[in-house]
Amino acid sequence: MAKKKRTTMYSKGGKKLYAKRDEQGEFTDIQTYKRAHTLDMAHKSKAELEAAAKKKKATKKAKKAAKPTAPKKTAKKKTAKKKTKKAKK
Repeated sequence: MAKKKRTTMYSKGGKKLYAKRDEQGEFTDIQTYKRAHTLDMAHKSKAELEAAAKKKKATKKAKKAAKPTAPKKTAKKKTAKKKTKKAKK
């Protein structure tokens, strides 16, 4: 199966267009460059997905190794006692 190709064209307003063709060479869709580029950037390649998974796995291991084994002791809060003034008679 042949790879689908895009033909670069320009609109009357001067915007760059991509014309997508099917296997027979007929136009299937005409996209603006901006829309086509946005879709291309959203798509991740197989290599990018594998690299992200590897990085996620490594950070998970690092976090697990960095966890302290003994629980932290929290300091008790000292409560201030209010002193009441006795009224002088």
